Amino acid sequence: MDKAWMHIEDRLHSNSYGEGVRQFMAMAQAHSPGSDRIRCPCKRCRNRAFHTLSLVEDHLFIIGIDPTYTEWIFHGEDDPFLDATFSDDEGDDASASNDYIDDVDDMLDDIRVGSFMDDSATNQGNANTNDEPPTYNTSTNLNFEELVADARRPLYPSCATFSKLSFIVKLLHIKTLGGWTVKSFDMVIKLLQAAFPNALFPDSFNDARRLERGLGFSYKKIHACPNDCALFWKENEEFNECPKCNASRWILSTSNHQRIPQKVLRYFPLKPRLQKLFMSKKTAQAMRWHLEEHVQDPTCMRHPSDSSVWKEFDNKHGWFSQDPRNVRLGLASDGFNPFNNMSKPYSIWPVLLVPYNLPPWLCMKDPYTMLSLLIPGPKAPGNDIDV
Repeated sequence: MDKAWMHIEDRLHSNSYGEGVRQFMAMAQAHSPGSDRIRCPCKRCRNRAFHTLSLVEDHLFIIGIDPTYTEWIFHGEDDPFLDATFSDDEGDDASASNDYIDDVDDMLDDIRVGSFMDDSATNQGNANTNDEPPTYNTSTNLNFEELVADARRPLYPSCATFSKLSFIVKLLHIKTLGGWTVKSFDMVIKLLQAAFPNALFPDSFNDARRLERGLGFSYKKIHACPNDCALFWKENEEFNECPKCNASRWILSTSNHQRIPQKVLRYFPLKPRLQKLFMSKKTAQAMRWHLEEHVQDPTCMRHPSDSSVWKEFDNKHGWFSQDPRNVRLGLASDGFNPFNNMSKPYSIWPVLLVPYNLPPWLCMKDPYTMLSLLIPGPKAPGNDIDV
């Protein structure tokens, strides 16, 4: 941030707030020539809405500026995300999002060196792995061997930084963080293909998503009662009304061509994700930490395995506790308003699972937190969730 911006920001967070607002508006207008509408950075709009200059100034005086908006990328400063590097030379102070992106390489390295893939005969039989693209089967998802082949194949000849798989995964991650549309993603792909014709880019967003589904990131849609009584699943799958409250499963419509459910639950299958925890040698060892490496100290509690509830469970279910690979999950859920407007009565509930087998410095990290369910609003199920 240059000195001029720093001077204005100091005013916006000091007693001379009014002067800071006026200077901010002057510089924002200078960076938007020919337009009388700019993004509003107030606490309510958060740069999502375009307003006239006078209305933006009123919002800043009445509501206040978003305190997290310190890099003014929408009003003159360069976008810091564009300057972010994905190299392995980043220091310990790199952003959390970049650390998470780089974790993809660690995961792919674990896949490449896994003992289950180190068959020398297989490697000799695929001597041209780096030279010729694989012949994918016609199914919707890729199988694991094809994913490993993409993880080994460089993005282009002599590329030592990215494999085909790691580049596509990171590109999809950037799309999510940046809020790209599918159309803009396809345009970037076309541009990259034209600039680097020898690189192994996907043909489109759908092609990239096909690879993502092969990694097991898909979810299932399950119709739910609008009053959160039951799911139209298993024995209730064919019902058109809730078996408890008799509420209709479908939205009333004059068209009979397509029935629209009133509420749809997103379920992210759990078993494949637990299996992936044991596909890496390092993670598989960490999943046994709670029994094999944890040092018991009765004077302090540093992990859930130190609790009396954990020990009581082990006494009741000895068959389960004898195998340290059996997974113990913690469940957490809370509602949030996805529209960032508390005046709208809407609450969506994510249900998160945390594997407590892992040591305390891993189990609460983002890569190991699993989104299991996404319960839509507008009403919150609260404590009535049937775990």
